[in-house]
Amino acid sequence: MASLDKIMDDFAFLDDWEDRYRYVIELGKELPDLADEKKTAENKVQGCASQVWVVSHSDDAADPVLTFEGDSDAHIVRGLVAIVLAVYSGKKASEIAALDAIEVFSKIGLVEHLSSQRANGLRSMVNRIRGEAQVLAA
Repeated sequence: MASLDKIMDDFAFLDDWEDRYRYVIELGKELPDLADEKKTAENKVQGCASQVWVVSHSDDAADPVLTFEGDSDAHIVRGLVAIVLAVYSGKKASEIAALDAIEVFSKIGLVEHLSSQRANGLRSMVNRIRGEAQVLAA
């Protein structure tokens, strides 16, 4: 999976929006498939027009490090999942709770190019991950 720094550098290099969308789709293709048994109602992100699942894992520390798996049945959304996981996976719960991935999407100029449904779904995914982190950081 691509690092956030690499993704941001690649976005800066791509001028054309069609190329950027293709890149988002490529990121989605690189995302490991989520096992079918993890595609449960509990792991499904509510508020997304397409199907999106996010699974979190944490260690037992006081401020646990979280890692995430995710998947979607839509190509572009799967790429958005890959970017969100690059933003949050491997960070401490307190860092995740304080970090808004929407700001990262704004920096790379992606938010204004998403349909309102995709933008809402993206917010739902970010809110869910940050909400879980806030509970674990408390």
